[in-house]
Amino acid sequence: METLKTIVQTRFRTLSLISVALTFSVILLMVRMKLNKSFFFLFLIWNVFLAIIPYTITMYLSTKPNLSKLKLTLWSLVWLAFLPNAPYIVTDLIHIRIGSDSLLWLDILVILSFALSGLLLFYMSILDMQKLVKSKFEKLPIETISISILFLCGFGVYLGRFLRYNSWEIISQPHLLFLDILNIIMAPFQHYDAWLFTLGFGLFLVVGFWMFRNLNKI
Repeated sequence: METLKTIVQTRFRTLSLISVALTFSVILLMVRMKLNKSFFFLFLIWNVFLAIIPYTITMYLSTKPNLSKLKLTLWSLVWLAFLPNAPYIVTDLIHIRIGSDSLLWLDILVILSFALSGLLLFYMSILDMQKLVKSKFEKLPIETISISILFLCGFGVYLGRFLRYNSWEIISQPHLLFLDILNIIMAPFQHYDAWLFTLGFGLFLVVGFWMFRNLNKI
């Protein structure tokens, strides 16, 4: 309870912004469901819930001043496993092709609103993790690691969108996941689409993070 109170007190403005963004997204979704008489886009609620997990982890860790290096490392691995779920929502734009032409604009707005909320959570979580790592591992090249993580997230989104893997399958089906990853690494020309998507989406995340961080400083 004390941890929750600390989080609310120190991050009131940030949590307010997130709440407004998510509330707007849900309202748009409800309007879309009413007009189209379809519950198909309800999966966006689950996707944004998964996007909240990594930010929740970094918020929680930020309230622990005596966090050990070992615990931070272990939590970072869990955080990294869930992190691609936040930018993954951007790729849900692929679903607009099944919507009604007359309300296509509404489908675009619904998905974009959830996607922007996911990106907001994504970038704030990375900034939080940067601060945490800097406080415990001062000599690590934080910027290089951050860029690498952004490209890893691009690869993670590819695994989720095109190979249909979920974060928990790292535990439930690790052998299948790592076999597919190994195949992509060992035969890059046969899986050029994976490398192209990872590069393109990774650059998208890098540019977005650069803009977000500079705007955040302003």
